[in-house]
Amino acid sequence: MPKYIDIHAHVNFKIFDGDRDAVIRRALGNDTWLFNVGTQVDTSKKAIELAHKYPEGVYAVIGLHPIHTEESFHDEDEISGPGFKSRAEIFNKNTYRELLKDEKVVAIGECGLDYFHMDEESIKKQKEAFIAQVELANEVGKPLMLHLRNGIHPAINGTPQEGNLNVYADAAEILKKYPGVRGVSHFFAGSVEDMKRFIKIGIYISFAGPITYKPNLKICDYAQVIKETPLEFILTDTDSPYVAPVPYRGKRNEPVYVCEIVKKIAEIKNLPEEEVARAIVQNAKRLFKI
Repeated sequence: MPKYIDIHAHVNFKIFDGDRDAVIRRALGNDTWLFNVGTQVDTSKKAIELAHKYPEGVYAVIGLHPIHTEESFHDEDEISGPGFKSRAEIFNKNTYRELLKDEKVVAIGECGLDYFHMDEESIKKQKEAFIAQVELANEVGKPLMLHLRNGIHPAINGTPQEGNLNVYADAAEILKKYPGVRGVSHFFAGSVEDMKRFIKIGIYISFAGPITYKPNLKICDYAQVIKETPLEFILTDTDSPYVAPVPYRGKRNEPVYVCEIVKKIAEIKNLPEEEVARAIVQNAKRLFKI
């Protein structure tokens, strides 16, 4: 097993077209394994294709991101160039069930709920796709890779909203209906209460680059959450190419930087870095059966 593991990266995205192999080999050369995560059918297939190019240390996660449940303009780094409009994808269990047969696929996702910009109709579509993926995960015995994001809500039934919906609470209510469900909340930015709610139902907590930034308690009290999260439930992810940790903040993120996240967790918990790194890898091995 490696020293470090990045359980959520997007080296399958367009932004890495020029140096994808170098980025992956840089991680592997630093004793870091990685999971490339799909956001819809095309990027999921790309993640599988990439995983098979390396004999060890590169895996795939396949699924439908909540923002791709409706037609929208999106990040040009993901698939195409400026002005690209993504098609709305309806989650097709048969299509993803076939992809899940591949030995390099370790989880379903990233799936979940995104409340950053949404209305009542988009919430409905997101929940339908999320539930379908939870059902499929339980059917095939794979864990979930959860994308959960709170935000400012423009209007629900014509009434202005101000972030008063809790995406973590809503997701937990859905997950509790499916006994035996397993998974991880990647890029966690919830409260201590949200963390405890997830751990109670067997969901791991993964921390990303923002834990190394100057604290912003309006977003998340990362120090307190990390202190109170049991080490045996902690994972790490970069969400590359986004939100690079200090000292690489502002640059394109990549999996090799996950060591900085491990270092910060160890500092907050006042534990040896080697102990934290070893525990995180064992947690990943246990959850994803790698």
